Amino acid sequence: MTIIKMNRLPESSDFRSLYERSSLGAGFLLTVEDRLGIERLLHGRGTRNAPNPTLLNGFLNHKLRISRGAPWPTPPELVVASCHVTYMISGEGARSGVLSMSPTPAPGRILVASLLGATLVGMRKMQKVPLLRDDGRIETIVVLDVIPAPDDDTA
Repeated sequence: MTIIKMNRLPESSDFRSLYERSSLGAGFLLTVEDRLGIERLLHGRGTRNAPNPTLLNGFLNHKLRISRGAPWPTPPELVVASCHVTYMISGEGARSGVLSMSPTPAPGRILVASLLGATLVGMRKMQKVPLLRDDGRIETIVVLDVIPAPDDDTA
């Protein structure tokens, strides 16, 4: 097995055009909180422990550019930080976890400071988009279910 640390994508794979095409019509929706969380990760070097921080930073910046603002109140089918999301990657079995803006890995958490989490944030239930992998491969991810985060105001 060869592990390659890429500083940029190969010329033959322009992931920007893939995400722009897939976002037409459906697109990504970011809440104000998620947009601020992504900006904090980028400016606070929260992505430095990712396998390929340069690629992840480029992707997060691109996602900020192509995403629209989410409506208020936040739709329950929208993947946002702290929600529980179930997804499937290119025909593999379903997986799930809680989406987290924290840069520190924890069991059951999907970090926005990873290509998987960065792709999931802003997606909606049953939305299918390309998933860029750390090694440059591109697969497909679909959101199967979203359970909104518990509302802290109910306590």
